[in-house]
Amino acid sequence: MQELNYDENSKVLNHKDEVISFKCELQENLQKAMKEFVEEHPNWDQYRILQAAIAGFLMQKGFQNRDLTRLYIGNMFSMNFKD
Repeated sequence: MQELNYDENSKVLNHKDEVISFKCELQENLQKAMKEFVEEHPNWDQYRILQAAIAGFLMQKGFQNRDLTRLYIGNMFSMNFKD
């Protein structure tokens, strides 16, 4: 897996979704673990992992939003929800 790159990933995003790119620093251990996970699970990539992690965190903290729930479930179970 390459170093983290937060450019738009068309496999995960719908055409109507807005994309906001951001940069963040990850500890080396976290980056290595993510790299190993992606190598063992080729249907996952860094974008899918981060989206699922952020959405899951927000849901656990009580943020309720239908689009967020769809994003989380879609990433976790490789589903693409249409309106």
